[in-house]
Order: sequence, then C-alpha cells, then structure tokens
Amino acid sequence: MNRRQFVSSGLAMTGAALSGNNRGICAQTRGDDLAEHFSREALSSVRPSEEAAPKPTGVRLRNLRRPLAITMWDFSWLERRWPGAGYEDWDKALDELVERGYDAVRIDAYPHLIEANSGATWELIPVWSTQDWGSPAKNRVQVQPALNQFIRKCAERKLRVALSTWFRHDRDQTLMRIRSPEDIGRIWNAALDSIAREGLLPNVLYVDLCNEWPLDVWAPFLPKGFIRASTENTDWMKRAIQVVRTAHPEMDYTFSQTTEFDTWRQQDVSMLDFMEPHIWMAAAPGYYEEVGYNYERFDLRGYANLVDNAKRVYLQRQDHWNSQLQASIEMCAEWSRATDKPLITTECWGLVDYKDWPLLEWDWIKDLCELGVRTAARTGRWVAIATSNFAGPQFRGMWRDAEWHRKMTSLIHSSPIRL
Repeated sequence: MNRRQFVSSGLAMTGAALSGNNRGICAQTRGDDLAEHFSREALSSVRPSEEAAPKPTGVRLRNLRRPLAITMWDFSWLERRWPGAGYEDWDKALDELVERGYDAVRIDAYPHLIEANSGATWELIPVWSTQDWGSPAKNRVQVQPALNQFIRKCAERKLRVALSTWFRHDRDQTLMRIRSPEDIGRIWNAALDSIAREGLLPNVLYVDLCNEWPLDVWAPFLPKGFIRASTENTDWMKRAIQVVRTAHPEMDYTFSQTTEFDTWRQQDVSMLDFMEPHIWMAAAPGYYEEVGYNYERFDLRGYANLVDNAKRVYLQRQDHWNSQLQASIEMCAEWSRATDKPLITTECWGLVDYKDWPLLEWDWIKDLCELGVRTAARTGRWVAIATSNFAGPQFRGMWRDAEWHRKMTSLIHSSPIRL
C-alpha cells in the first residue's frame, strides 16, 4: 500500500466540530505534574553531572496518571547531523525539547542494523529528497554506540525514549533478510539487549515494532496485498511480539498504523499493549485530491501544489475539514474503549508533509494541531500525545515558537486519563 492509498483508505468521517477548554498549567508546575507519572528521584529538577550515571525508573503505560507530551524525531536524530541539519548537537536539541515541555521522544532504533552488526558504519539510501525528515541524500551512520549515547542524554534530562523503526534501506538491503515474524522479534531482541547491557532499558517508554505497519514503504518484506484486517496480519503481530515479550516482558509493545481505520472492528489488536494511530486532517477523503498532493518523494511538484492550494482548500471549508479531523480522533477513542487499549499518537493532526518553504505558512498548521491536541486530550484515552509531526529543530518555523509548544504541552499535562 502506498501513501496515496493510505489516504483513500481512511474513514469517511463526519461529525460537528468540538470545542475544548484550555486547562493548561504554567511551565513552572511541570515538575510537580510529572511527579504523578514517575518517581520523585526520576523527576528531580537537579541535572546530574556529565559523569554521573542516570538512575532510571521504569514505567508501564497503564500506570501513567497524566498524559505525556511526546514528539517524533524518527531517523532524523541520527541522520540529520551535518552542520545546520538540527541534530548535530544533541545536548542543544534535547535542552530545547525540555524547555518546550516535552517528556518523551520517539526515534528509530535501526534494530535490523544492530542485529546485523551493531558497530558497523552503514551507508543508507534516502527514502525521499523532498522531506526534512532524515537525509535527502546518501548518508552514513553508526547505530551503536550512538543509540545508547542518545538514550543516556535523554535519561539525564528525565526524557523517556520510545523506540520504533522505519526499517531504513542500506546499500546491502539488510531489511530484506526479514522473512518471518520471528525475525522481527529477533532483531528487536538484539536492539533491546544492546541497550540493556548499559542499564538503559528502563528509560525506554515503549517499543513500536514497525512504523505504520503494514505500509510497504516501511515494510517491503511483507507479501503484496498484506492488510491489518486479516488472519495473516494477526499471526504476524502475535508471533513477532511473543518473541520479544518473552525476552523483555517488562516493556509495552505495539505496531503503529495510519491505514485501515474503517475496518477497526475486524482487526485483532489483542496482542498489543496499546495502539498508536497516526491521525491527520489531510487524510480526510478528498482533501489531498483537491490540493493535488500525491506524496511525491523525489519530485517537488507536490510541494508546488501545497504552496498554491493547501491553505486555500482548507480555509474554503474550514468547518468541514475540522470536523473530519475531530471525527477521526473520536473514532480512535471509540476503538480504544471497545478494546480497552490505551492510545498514543506521535504523528498527527494537520498535514502529513510540510516544511519551511517559500510561501508555506505555519499559522494554520499550528491552529489545526491545537484542535487535534484539545480533541484527543479531552477523550481521556491518550496516555501520550504529540503536538504535531513537526516538533523538531529542523522545522525551524514551528520549532522557534517555544511559547506555542509550552502552551500545548501544558494542556497535555493537565488532561485526564480515563482508562
């Protein structure tokens, strides 16, 4: 399934726009609020010395008493380290993340590369050149010890790390060695073992075994026509999670998704500890068709159409598009209640793809994202909520508005959990 198909596979969502009250707390009370999530030791406002080892305290998602504010740094955390790319100075980027009120960050752990050779230098092939996630050209990375270094820096700042994978392509196509669910479990065990050896595993918030499963852009090793609402998918997810859960039973596991929401009643999610839906207004039926955007990965025509049409199409029927977003969020909340599964969303709310670009404005994107945050927070079903999928230093127009981020993260922290 490609990116165009995942938009058309969404629900024909309906519903009136919903309003929400900002019950935000001031940034100064963040430590007290988060103390309800973690131990007092783990949330001390005193930064440890650079030499001191962090003293992590593990947490299960169902034990959270208030939602976490989470962001997605995908594979950018490791691949965007050239001068000016945003992540060349992890200390600076993480300090800014804390200043904006975030509690957790979701990153690519590259488990298949760790399992193949954790200390090797890998030459990676770009998944796109049009987007500002990851590298737009050939790049080289060494996953370990970088992954543990990054997790340690997060731990020193009391930030939790959620692990996922986009199964990045390397020159040797290592990901195509995956032939079975057990292979997925095995490579994740290798990655988690490499983290556990340095005592850092309690800093891991959860594991998402594959980003947006089963899109073939991220999981090309799957059979063609593979869908979530199938016995074959149930078998893959159960077997993969069983392998890794047997070795690491203390963790929470999922397979995130952005497709097939219309068949949620037919999907077996019993093996998941929580669900991670990725939800955007732009996935509403007809929006990208009107805009003329087709997820072009190596062609700027898509961005030319975003410039000409994206904001105009939205504003022409703003109430309609807002209600579509809200209905999608409410549907996921209904799914959560029906299955007794908590929700986390790390990619969300406005447009799927966006960046700093001539004639592209961030104001309406931030308004849409605030609507998404308020709607999700009010349901009580989310245990961690993102403010957008652009909350990273490479998206300078969004990132530099620190006050907006603090407003959103305060709203998240003051929201209820009702599981």
